[in-house]
Amino acid sequence: MTTTYDCTIDDERARGLEHAQRAISEKKCVVLPTDTVYGIGADAFSPQAVTMLLVSKGRSRTMPPPVLIPRINALDGLATEVSADARKLAEAFWPGGLTLILHAQPSLDWDLGETKGTVALRMPADEVALELLTLTGPLAVSSANRTGHAPAQTAAAAREQLADSVEVYLEGGQRPVEGEAGVPSTIVDATGPILRVVRNGAVSLDQLRGHVPGVLGLGEIPMAEEEAGGEQIGAGQSSAADVQDDGGAAPEASGSSAVTGPAAESTTPAGNQQP
Repeated sequence: MTTTYDCTIDDERARGLEHAQRAISEKKCVVLPTDTVYGIGADAFSPQAVTMLLVSKGRSRTMPPPVLIPRINALDGLATEVSADARKLAEAFWPGGLTLILHAQPSLDWDLGETKGTVALRMPADEVALELLTLTGPLAVSSANRTGHAPAQTAAAAREQLADSVEVYLEGGQRPVEGEAGVPSTIVDATGPILRVVRNGAVSLDQLRGHVPGVLGLGEIPMAEEEAGGEQIGAGQSSAADVQDDGGAAPEASGSSAVTGPAAESTTPAGNQQP
């Protein structure tokens, strides 16, 4: 039976997290708050659960969800070939509004959709989300809305759209918190030798370059490619899906795709609809 828990009340929060953990273990979906908007989450290692998540949203396998993690040391368990520069950004901006697209660990038994060997990872800056992730491990999480509708900013709004397709709704109040801008996470493609921003968002290019000076901004081409007259080829153009739904305004993406709304939508490697 679908149940909503008010996570602003300690006892109810504890019951809600326990129920959500049980639902995840049973391959069901839950709705949780994040630091951007609300997300619908499922066991990242269960193809059945991920399929339920996509069906609930009205999405296909061509738009796989990103993965939220509870701590930075989960990075090496889920991704491979993590460069020193990618690690610097994770250490600087996690938890927070940065999504890193990386090569997925090939040994992992998961199926997020048509990712072409990549995975989009983020550690959210939200207490309820992190508590749940600590209990469940990594979750595939997309924005808690039906395709074509606005991302939910409360669990109640998510329930209006997703109804009984979700077992547990964790209500934590308005997301983003009232008075804060609903800005999606910045997405950085870290699958190649040069890090590239593929969607502007909560972490500015100047902030990124404060830690990794060589990060390319949205649409920028390395000097060597520009001199050779080459076209920018990044994992964002060659890998799997749209990354959307990080909550809020939709900055423009490079190329012909746009970013709209817990990431917003743009054509990037792995992951779509990220809160």
